[in-house]
Amino acid sequence: MSDVVALTIPGRMADLGDFSVRRVLPYAKKRRVGPFVFFDQMGPLTLLTNETIDVRPHPHINLATVTYLFRGEMLHRDSLGCVQTIRPGDVNWMTAGRGIVHSERTAPDDLHKRQRFLHGIQAWVALPVEHEETAPEFHNHARRDLPSIDLDGVALRLIAGRAYGAVSPVKTFSDMFYLDVPMGEGQRITMPVDHPERAFYVVDGTVECDGASFQTGQMAVLTEGADAVVMAATDCHVMLLGGAPLDGERHMWWNFVSSRPERIEQAKRDWAEGRFASVPGESDFIPLPE
Repeated sequence: MSDVVALTIPGRMADLGDFSVRRVLPYAKKRRVGPFVFFDQMGPLTLLTNETIDVRPHPHINLATVTYLFRGEMLHRDSLGCVQTIRPGDVNWMTAGRGIVHSERTAPDDLHKRQRFLHGIQAWVALPVEHEETAPEFHNHARRDLPSIDLDGVALRLIAGRAYGAVSPVKTFSDMFYLDVPMGEGQRITMPVDHPERAFYVVDGTVECDGASFQTGQMAVLTEGADAVVMAATDCHVMLLGGAPLDGERHMWWNFVSSRPERIEQAKRDWAEGRFASVPGESDFIPLPE
């Protein structure tokens, strides 16, 4: 690659049954960036009146899920009894800790619309070893409560962590940053330099960095400490992410992430044998894959 961009990761299409996503992390040559161990772009999808998104109840352990939408709405329900519609620009941060179950479905307010849209990012953030078994929590933060940053005329929204002197109100367990950055053609930003691991992801459009072009669906992982300027070659939409390296290896199987393989095996048994808490009002669930 270059002295600035260490690796380019292409998004790969993954079929989730009801819909497909563009999966970026994990990647064979790069399993994580900072605490981010999973990164999916959902959509853009157009749904007709009779089409819905129904992700049935399923479990997580030892991580936090971060849902962020650009268009559309989804209804979150979990085993803590939380019921929350997420709307564009809001963030749903769900700390699984020692175990949580949730579903994500088309929001009831959206069902009557003749044509509906869904577009967003779902990321997973691994928890530090000392917090892997913390009590599960769920928090929704409205768009208006997330810091807006003006950087040389570019309006950035800080979803989580810290960057450019701002701090998000979203509770995190490690040092990180996660930003939503729409840019007009010709605009440019300098990536944060105070985080060891950094990347940018092109949601839409084309950007340039260190003489190379990056297109929709590509993630560029940066060299630690390198000065990186990202310029919009077209009107575009970019996500910036990264943070401190994780404190050791992480293992992933299905919806489970942990520093300990034996913990994942225990979670498999617990889900198969019905020991996770259920989601109030939900009777179906996703069975353990064979």
